[in-house]
Amino acid sequence: MSEDLGTPVLDDHMHLDPEHGRGLDAVRDFARLGGTHLIVVNKPSWHLGVEADAPADFRPVFETTVDVVEDATDLLDGRAWAVLGVHPGLVSRLVDERGYGPEEARDLMQGGLDVAAEYVRDGRALGLKSGRPHYDVTDAVWTASNEVMRHAFSLGADRDCPVQLHTEGSEDLTEIAEWAEDTGLARERVVKHYAGGTLAGPTPSVMSEKDRLRVAAEAGDPFLMETDFVDDPDRPGAVMGPKTVPRRVRWLQEEGYDDAVRTAHVETPALAYDVDTVATLE
Repeated sequence: MSEDLGTPVLDDHMHLDPEHGRGLDAVRDFARLGGTHLIVVNKPSWHLGVEADAPADFRPVFETTVDVVEDATDLLDGRAWAVLGVHPGLVSRLVDERGYGPEEARDLMQGGLDVAAEYVRDGRALGLKSGRPHYDVTDAVWTASNEVMRHAFSLGADRDCPVQLHTEGSEDLTEIAEWAEDTGLARERVVKHYAGGTLAGPTPSVMSEKDRLRVAAEAGDPFLMETDFVDDPDRPGAVMGPKTVPRRVRWLQEEGYDDAVRTAHVETPALAYDVDTVATLE
């Protein structure tokens, strides 16, 4: 029997690998502890055995994700949504290991985002994933990565969908938010995955550590909660386990942060993703 926390409970960034990882068992754990909604982000393409040479090569990665999202929805009192895209770390794999030039890598990654945007258009995905490396790279790779991210923003504006980002750690990404606005995508619709408790610019998706969550709760600004569960059998429980967000919601309630729980699981999902986590509960 599932625990009832009296609120929708959304994990904003989880990976599910039904073939190699825990897959739907992770969803069952999440639901049993009171989790109701999931944003499922496709794993990096090479983690699923795909070494892309053309944009269409990303399609099996996306198909795997949208299929597991449909199955996950059947297990939840709410539902799951897919966010699809090209992991920004692919640029290094292409340039450093496979002999691509930075511009060639950029073009392939932008083409992969074009394919992901087709799933948004068809209603099979909620948004796009992009970003830039969180580690040191050459100036040429940095420029190419920023051009990939800007392309994602243009697609987000065109499809009227959110863009979730993997970037370097920072408390101020105002410039990135301004790039999104330049394309016509509202900064609230840009979500910074793996965020700390405060962030200027995009909407922060806060890693569900108590210290980070307390900062976010007391700041009173829009935020989401996530685990970045990677569903890798060689790294069980990494980065955080699927039970974490429901447990942290219970902790926030016990600490008196009921307003913050509503912010993270009702108000900010509506703001960033245009989804209604209350109406989608059974």
